[in-house]
Amino acid sequence: MAVFVFVAAVAMVAQAGFLYGIYKAARATHDSVMTFVPKAEALLPKAHALLDTSHQTIQDSRAQIADITSKTSEILASTHKQVQRIDSLLEDASSRARIHMDHADLVIDDVMGKAHQTANLVHGGIIKPLQQIQGVAAGLRTAVQFLTRGRPNPSDAHLHADEEMFI
Repeated sequence: MAVFVFVAAVAMVAQAGFLYGIYKAARATHDSVMTFVPKAEALLPKAHALLDTSHQTIQDSRAQIADITSKTSEILASTHKQVQRIDSLLEDASSRARIHMDHADLVIDDVMGKAHQTANLVHGGIIKPLQQIQGVAAGLRTAVQFLTRGRPNPSDAHLHADEEMFI
């Protein structure tokens, strides 16, 4: 038990030493703060004046911000109206353009159909009879050449043989 009493006494002496150290540190802090107190007291009226000025500036700023906010709201409302007008104008222009494009498409289809009909008529009414007439004329020409040519000459036989060998 004497050991426990001795350990308790040593702990109390250590605590007393720590408390004395804390006292010295608090005293040193108190002394250094006390050197600044007169300076802080001298600055206190200036700080109050600065606080009053800051408070007034904040009040003025709030009024200006409220004014700016109201003007911004007006500008946004005006912009919104103009955007709606432009939107309706663009919608009208696009619908008109679509109508004109549809009309142009119909006109082009009609023109292409008529051109196709005209080409068919030209082919059926002019080109086909011309081809038939040309065929009849070629047949007549061949018949006339055959009849006017007469009998083949035996001396020309070697010319034809060379041509057949060439082919």
